Amino acid sequence: MKRARGESGQALILALGGSLALIAAALALVAIAGAVTGKGRAQRAADLVAISAVRSMRDDLPRLLSPPRLADGSPNPGHVDKSLYLARARAAALDVARENGVDPARVALRFPDAGSFAPLRAKATIVARLRESDGHRVEASALAEAAAPYGAAGSGATGIATGGGYSGPLVFRDGEGMRPDVAAAYDRMAAAARADGVVLMVVSGFRSDAEQAELFAAHPDPTWVAPPGHSLHRCATELDLGPASAYGWLAGNASRFGFAQRYEWEPWHWGLANGPAPCSPAGEAVSAGTGGGGATVAATSTGLPSFVPARYRGPILRSAARWQVPPALMAGQLMAESGFDPDAGSPAGAQGIAQFMPSTAAAYGLANPYDPVAAIDAEAHLMSDLLRHFGSPELALAAYNAGPAPVEACRCIPPYPETQAYVTRILALIGGAGAISMPSFEVRLVA
Repeated sequence: MKRARGESGQALILALGGSLALIAAALALVAIAGAVTGKGRAQRAADLVAISAVRSMRDDLPRLLSPPRLADGSPNPGHVDKSLYLARARAAALDVARENGVDPARVALRFPDAGSFAPLRAKATIVARLRESDGHRVEASALAEAAAPYGAAGSGATGIATGGGYSGPLVFRDGEGMRPDVAAAYDRMAAAARADGVVLMVVSGFRSDAEQAELFAAHPDPTWVAPPGHSLHRCATELDLGPASAYGWLAGNASRFGFAQRYEWEPWHWGLANGPAPCSPAGEAVSAGTGGGGATVAATSTGLPSFVPARYRGPILRSAARWQVPPALMAGQLMAESGFDPDAGSPAGAQGIAQFMPSTAAAYGLANPYDPVAAIDAEAHLMSDLLRHFGSPELALAAYNAGPAPVEACRCIPPYPETQAYVTRILALIGGAGAISMPSFEVRLVA
């Protein structure tokens, strides 16, 4: 970011945050079995169809973003065009509807952002036949929208919980956060389930009070959704699990791993019962290093190269968790940009530890580029936008250095010696792109 072209290049980044940010709110998803026979089941069927479409898009996104042709000009067999990308998502959604007893003819599926470069949203409407208490049959519709924003943590990633009844470390499974001892117990349970031929999926974990408020506003029925401030999900001890075919296994086995079914009418909702109480001081003290039963889970201090100065390790880890950016990637950039010198400057006008140009600093709310903690957070925010847009650390690094326009034009590292050297140096510092623990895509229902 020390080059003159970087200032104009950085200016092109400004649209990324708003155009790519997807508003996601957590929802307790229930994978249903059998025919849709009530309004609640209709809603959960719509949820499942929407989320299945988005999971397909999440899985196919690297192929959509890969170049249509290889370097020698031949077609790239790993590439899918947008029409096939959306067709595969539709097929996956309708397959799930069919498998759960829903007539695909009653499913209307559309992609609200289909006109974008990389669609990541799906909206499903199901029209269900309902039997009223007086025996009459009526039709009711259920609507669900899901999104797959970049930046959700995958297995082994960590973060810090905020805005709920728990403020300690979170460990993520299937993009959902939970207390470290809950993750350790879940890992043991999931391994036992796999040995029995059952695959578990976490569909909801920790929720902030704000997320719960949005969820309750969308589904104001306390039988199914607790009011804000009353859900145990705010304590990071609760897991909503699927699919429906696993409910029987959970009922017979979950208690062996310390989980209790919280409500008899919710076969998907299990909470850790043999650890510290939900939202308790003892729960806040649970270490991110080891979970219950001695099982090891990921610690928030992992993932930083040894060359990172001690005073910057905490700020990097906090910002990496906040913006869901690999901390090693941030560390390599800071070494390449300034050698961790908070007073660094360049003839082109780049400033501070992350070498922000003034225009980009202003766009990312960085009032003082020479404040290393604030600059590190702005660096993480910018890299989060670039990673979400380009889908690979190499291209994100190239865009940070040269601006996104030349990277977008070729979907490659542009043929600028400085940019190519920049990307090569950072990857060498951190041991290559394969050494970066990239977060997976989270799939969430949108309230």
